[in-house]
Amino acid sequence: MDKDETAMHSAVSDLISRSRRLGADPRNTNYAGGNTSAKGGGLDPVSGAEVELMWVKGSGGDLGTLTEAGLAVLRLDRLRALAGVCPGVEREDEMVAAFDYCLHGRGGAAPSIDTAMHGLVDAAHVDHLHPDSGIALACATDGEKLTARCFGDQVVWVPWRRPGFQLGLDIAAIKRENPQAIGCVLGGHGITAWGETSEECEANSLRIIRTAEAFLAEHGRPEPFGPVIEGYGPLPEAERRARAAALAPVLRGLASTDRPQVGHFEDDDVVLDFLARAEHPRLAALGTSCPDHFLRTKVRPLVLDLPADAPLDDAIARLKELHAAYREEYAAYYQRHATPDSPAMRGADPAIILIPGVGMFSYGKDKQTARVAGEFYLNAVNVMRGAEAVSAYSPIEESEKFRIEYWALEEAKLARMPKPKALATRVALVTGAGSGIGKAIAHRLAAEGACVVVADLNAQAAVQVAEELGGRDVAVAVTVDVTSEEQIQAAFDAAALAFGGVDLVVNNAGISISKPLLETTARDWDLQHDIMARGSFLVSREAARVMIEQGLGGDIVYIASKNSVFAGPNNIAYSATKADQAHQVRLLAAELGEHGIRVNGVNPDGVVRGSGIFAAGWGAQRAAVYGVPEQELGAFYAQRTILKREVLPEHVANAVFALTGGELTHTTGLHIPVDAGVAAAFLR
Repeated sequence: MDKDETAMHSAVSDLISRSRRLGADPRNTNYAGGNTSAKGGGLDPVSGAEVELMWVKGSGGDLGTLTEAGLAVLRLDRLRALAGVCPGVEREDEMVAAFDYCLHGRGGAAPSIDTAMHGLVDAAHVDHLHPDSGIALACATDGEKLTARCFGDQVVWVPWRRPGFQLGLDIAAIKRENPQAIGCVLGGHGITAWGETSEECEANSLRIIRTAEAFLAEHGRPEPFGPVIEGYGPLPEAERRARAAALAPVLRGLASTDRPQVGHFEDDDVVLDFLARAEHPRLAALGTSCPDHFLRTKVRPLVLDLPADAPLDDAIARLKELHAAYREEYAAYYQRHATPDSPAMRGADPAIILIPGVGMFSYGKDKQTARVAGEFYLNAVNVMRGAEAVSAYSPIEESEKFRIEYWALEEAKLARMPKPKALATRVALVTGAGSGIGKAIAHRLAAEGACVVVADLNAQAAVQVAEELGGRDVAVAVTVDVTSEEQIQAAFDAAALAFGGVDLVVNNAGISISKPLLETTARDWDLQHDIMARGSFLVSREAARVMIEQGLGGDIVYIASKNSVFAGPNNIAYSATKADQAHQVRLLAAELGEHGIRVNGVNPDGVVRGSGIFAAGWGAQRAAVYGVPEQELGAFYAQRTILKREVLPEHVANAVFALTGGELTHTTGLHIPVDAGVAAAFLR
């Protein structure tokens, strides 16, 4: 490695380390917010000549998890030459496409809109961040004066300008004209800092952030959101979360009027205190300010205007009224500012719903998007508190918010997103998902884009499967005995708090008792029926309640059995309860169809390998009945089928996906055999 390559790799390494440190602390910037850069020497891959390069965080990346693959790499001579051909503010969006002509080699990640800011500023290292303390000053009515009071001439005020090439030119000019400055506060936006070394740049960023924090703490009034409103304080935790679970399906249905959404619930003290205070209606109506905030939260939230202990039915009725009004107001906002070339309205539903005494519900195309939207609104509350503490919160004009929200560049960014998977936005609850068929179903549904509630009597197994699926943004584990109404409701409440509700339920939990009639006890019979017949009834009843409240339709799938239609020896309790489940499919399909809820079944047979039931003793019992070694039972079952193929848990999971993946939208009351062909079990 020559000297230039060593320097290049050192610059990249320092940049990534600095970015991760800054991004790891939420006081410094929000998730996926801000960008960092470093400049250094490199070699032209064609001529071998030395060139000056810039590495900058690319579009859509996150500082806290930044890797080299997330950096855009550009030639500085070409980037800076663009200043001479920029056609002006009205056409500055055209400059984004010009960045492609500045890329070095393969160029790395796609350059972001802030690339010009980093390239045009004459400093080796630049940080652009969105700290709550900095945005509080940036969104205060007298932000320019407060910035001067807080920093003197060390940090310069930059009036609001939409991110883009001209903002880069503005900041470059400020840097030239203020050689003593270490950075600037961008009105309505965030901060930018610079330095000649990575260490100096990081120190300057932190100095601005911590100085702003100290200034707000020292000079701010103690209760900037006003006094507590009687009746609007937080409910006790258990009552609060129970009410949140009760509201969640209704709210998710409202937030999904235009397109299905996944939900997230947060009852952080920050938002609970905000909603308890007298000024929260005024401030919430003003909306968020930082572009990173309102792109995810929309311009303003929907806020329930009833006390925390209002009757639940009254709260729901009022929320429906407020939702209708919100949609009308959002459509009017779009009409006020849309031009003939504006993108079409993307939907008029709120992304944030605030319930006094309970907390915040946030929504997005997946769990991570919903969770991050909530995190951004918490940032916005912190910004409001800081601005109100020392001045008054004054976000950018509504017309500017619209220009950001319906920016052609933002629309192009959305168009580049990968096509959603078949089960994207759907929330599935699978019983008996800790092992065997249930585990395979959970894995398949998650792979197809669903959020999954892994329900199992074995708590440890459920947690392990949830972790395998990807953790909290994909799956949560719940411990549930399906014979317990209370535990079933708790499982659905957990689903509501984690993801907003439930759209797809798989009744898979079960046991199997293989005995001749004369050896089958009443206890055997009751246990078999309690777990599978009664348990699936109880799960389906709660599923139907949630799905009807959501108003989004849904799917209920029963994992029944070939034995539900074909009699075999020595399993009276098991086969009878499977027949019960099979008829539940028919009965519920007929009853729930008017709500758009489809109910179907899968009839497996001979699932030996990977099966929790067979491993728990059923395999040994059935092997004894048929007179074959237990290890050969799967092969035995395969040889008695038409296809002569062994059935695995994954094959059952495939059938569940076939029923729920969007192709069989007009199918209900169906049982799909997954038995490799057993003629005696043919349904028709």
